[in-house]
Amino acid sequence: MGNHYENTIIIQNQNTWIEGAAVVQLRHTATLNGMRRVAGMPDLQPGRGYPVGAAFFSTGVFYPALIGGDIGCGMGLWQTGLCARRTPPAKLVKQLGSIDAPEAGDVPATIGGGNHFAELQCPDQIYRAELLPPDWHGKHLLLLVHSGSRGLGGQILREHVERFGHQGLAENSPEAADYLAKHDHALDFARRNRAAIAARMLARWRSEGTCLLDLPHNFLQRAEYAGETGWLHRKGASPANRGLTVLPGSRGDYSYLLMPAENTGFALDSLAHGAGRKWQRGECKGRLSRKYPADSFRKTALGSVVVCADKALLYEEAPQAYKSVADTVAALEQAGLATAVARLKPVLTYKTAGACHD
Repeated sequence: MGNHYENTIIIQNQNTWIEGAAVVQLRHTATLNGMRRVAGMPDLQPGRGYPVGAAFFSTGVFYPALIGGDIGCGMGLWQTGLCARRTPPAKLVKQLGSIDAPEAGDVPATIGGGNHFAELQCPDQIYRAELLPPDWHGKHLLLLVHSGSRGLGGQILREHVERFGHQGLAENSPEAADYLAKHDHALDFARRNRAAIAARMLARWRSEGTCLLDLPHNFLQRAEYAGETGWLHRKGASPANRGLTVLPGSRGDYSYLLMPAENTGFALDSLAHGAGRKWQRGECKGRLSRKYPADSFRKTALGSVVVCADKALLYEEAPQAYKSVADTVAALEQAGLATAVARLKPVLTYKTAGACHD
């Protein structure tokens, strides 16, 4: 269910593999001034100084560096009007074209770097029908958008680091108030960015869409644990106290709709935000290129289509570079943190169509 180390917990089971460097980083955060508890998720992985896939609770002081540069990054899930059986992927790709260029008056609509993506999915298995959202339509496709605040959050972090390094900010200081105002703006920008991406894609497909959920997984908030009021930092950790959440696998794996349990405080009310990386980005091409040409990653073993004109990203985001999402979900369930509601199968994953702007 979980390994404990002083004020640290890691949610894992016998099938969970976590890189040692990530555990070292997590334990280091537990020693920061004011830090009361840290919780690593099954998708815990090393980050730039601090781990990804974790939540951190401190009192009296908070740490912008723990949130990172992509403030507000998260997942939005939309119910579309696209019939799953009557909409072949090739037709969807043609209708979509490229959404890489921003539109006048619109939030920048490109997806973003790294592992950001938009994906059409079809319901594959339903485990708890009574927990599905009211607007659920089992015969129609869903649209999952994973994106954040783009360059805005990075700029906010750079400004902070230039002034304070990785030091925390005293909670009642003017500097803390200034950061929180910028943080909240980036959080809202990221949400609107996901909505703009979804709206643009749905318009290309001439489909209506209803937002079923939108949850950030990189953000800071006031919280209370064990009778103390302080600051909950999430870096790659989905909230477990806001209802249904979605946990994606790789572009060649399933995603899961999860219902958090009632008591998740021991894990800082947080869940994994994805399957978790197995390989670092820099080693993916070396591991895969001799056996797999880049174009082989444009279609997955599940029959879905991948739109990604960047060959480097085809290797970096290859399904082989990620853990099994089923193992990650199982670790959460065995820890008593969540229940699987539905499994979603990828149909079309969009990253970038390259220079073919229209």
